[in-house]
Amino acid sequence: MPKTDTRLKFAIYWAASCGGCDVAVVELGLKLLTLIEKAEILFWPAAMDFKYKDVEAMPDGHIDVCLYNGSVRNSENEHIAKLLRAKSKVMVAFGSCAYEGCIPGLANLYNRGDIMARVYQETPSTENPQAIIPMTCSRVPEGELELPEFYDAVKPLAMVVPVEYFVPGCPPVVDQVWNVFQAIFDGKLPEPGAVVGAGTKNLCEDCERIREGTKVKRFHRPHEIIADPKRCFLEQGIICMGPATRAGCGRPCIHADMPCRGCYGPPEGVADQGAKMLSALMAVIDPETDVEELVKQIEDPTGTLYQFSLADSLLQKIKWAEEKKR
Repeated sequence: MPKTDTRLKFAIYWAASCGGCDVAVVELGLKLLTLIEKAEILFWPAAMDFKYKDVEAMPDGHIDVCLYNGSVRNSENEHIAKLLRAKSKVMVAFGSCAYEGCIPGLANLYNRGDIMARVYQETPSTENPQAIIPMTCSRVPEGELELPEFYDAVKPLAMVVPVEYFVPGCPPVVDQVWNVFQAIFDGKLPEPGAVVGAGTKNLCEDCERIREGTKVKRFHRPHEIIADPKRCFLEQGIICMGPATRAGCGRPCIHADMPCRGCYGPPEGVADQGAKMLSALMAVIDPETDVEELVKQIEDPTGTLYQFSLADSLLQKIKWAEEKKR
């Protein structure tokens, strides 16, 4: 009799994102050999030739674990999210885009019409005298062409389908990716709803940089000053998202002499990363400094404080709640 394949069945999907999360899996290197010993990859279109019809033919719950990376930006993203949810026992929001919306979520500062106009009509390099905007359906001599519907807003995965686990990072660092796989293989995943592959405290508690309690009289962008590589970025007036960001990444940005950008999302118990960071900034400002003038020195406050979490922020949820009342 043929030997039964007892490996866990995996799916990995790339939605509205840059592809870095798929690269993070590939960067496991030789550990990929261990991965395929323990897991059968049933669907990974970024790496192998799979089709949507392959998933559609599977019975519900056939996939043990699906790692879905990318936010939900259009109708195709939503369709595949719902399809993979139906076919999977465990759904994982893998990476910051699926977890919080990430950088694509900053587009939520605008609407679909604004974005289309900017991309296809207003950019200096665009030549479009007829002001043509892509349509979901177009007739050509060969037949009918269809494009996914571009939604008015970006949504994290959990706003579209139920999600069991969340893996932060843009992308998740390789060591943590392997830790997630190990937890799955060993049956040591926590209760559903948890963040896995990261710590619980904030990045500052893990950081070796020296903090002296210095108050800030001016904010600088990283290229504007030569920072002391041993001292806290924030106390030197360089915005570092460490106080409002979950630890567990290993601090690759800090070790490269760059401040944390916040891609691992808020630490345990923090509902809104941007609000937490604003509180941290107020705590380091010199009380004798004109706060209003100091805040003006922050280039793009929303993009700085909510670079990765705007789509999952309280600001976004309040906006959507208000829109539903209209």
